[in-house]
Amino acid sequence: MSIVRLAVTLIALLSLPACTTTRYLLQAGCGQLELSLGGRDIAAVARDPRTSPRTSALLARIGQIKRFGEKNGLTATKSYSEYVDLERDAAVWVVTAAEPLGFRTRTWSFPIAGEVPYLGWFRREDADDYASDLRDDGWDVDVRGAGAYSTLGWFDDPVLSTMIPEGDQAVGELANVVLHESVHASFYVASQSILNESVANFMGDRLTEAYLDEALGHDASETQAYLEGVREGERRSALFRDARRRLESLYASNRSRGDKLADKRSILAALRTETGIVRQINNATLAQYEIYNTGSAKLEALLAACGGSWRRFLGTLHRLTPATFAAAQERNLDAVILPLVRARCPAPG
Repeated sequence: MSIVRLAVTLIALLSLPACTTTRYLLQAGCGQLELSLGGRDIAAVARDPRTSPRTSALLARIGQIKRFGEKNGLTATKSYSEYVDLERDAAVWVVTAAEPLGFRTRTWSFPIAGEVPYLGWFRREDADDYASDLRDDGWDVDVRGAGAYSTLGWFDDPVLSTMIPEGDQAVGELANVVLHESVHASFYVASQSILNESVANFMGDRLTEAYLDEALGHDASETQAYLEGVREGERRSALFRDARRRLESLYASNRSRGDKLADKRSILAALRTETGIVRQINNATLAQYEIYNTGSAKLEALLAACGGSWRRFLGTLHRLTPATFAAAQERNLDAVILPLVRARCPAPG
């Protein structure tokens, strides 16, 4: 059914006039079709003697991870029943653009997804070409590789080779990706990427730790390796937040544009050194961080109001619709989450 739906979509796109949106959707459709045609049954891959024992053991956990998520309210789907070896470093390359002296992001609008502040390209060359066009238009641009993405339940997403990292932390990171992307298939509000990604991060991170404790034990080497990565991520997050506050203050000042750009370079260079990030960091990088990490304190309060029940938590969030928000890509999540907290986790309307 997914392949038929993809084929129909591609035929429709080919009939549209050429433009950036059509070009993007066409490559996305072709990329998704390639994944759908390249998938192999995950159980068969795990049994295949050509598959490394490590990969087989990790793939054997996918069903358990999915059931754990479903037990905690995530929607049951047919995703992650197949495996695709991409033979590349990333599933997609994500392009984000922001103002050079501000954090307003460039957005694009599509059917179903609504307005989004990033684009995922299946070929690095296409991502770099489009990023170059955006830079020519004066935007700060960030290009990063992503190991996975979600089709929001529209298609059956496979497990990708890019979802399996090296090291003992692989069990936790694989679980985190599956759970994070499964949240997207369970909850999504069109044109509200900050809410969608922040909820997926919040749920994915906490459910992963709970899964590891249940499946392996808190003291297991795999659990501790994952938690060490979490602690390093929190250290980087604090540095990102501090740099953004400093830059926001700088951009709001009365200093000249030249002075602002010079200080911006100094702040970002120091951030690269402190975080150990190799690629260039700019406003688009920091804006992207906000998309994925907003409102965690209020989401924590909502979970507490729901008695720690993820099922009630998700059910309550389903009360939110596009009409709930004052604008697309709402940054002030407190305004929409706090009423749910004060109402003590109301049942879905």
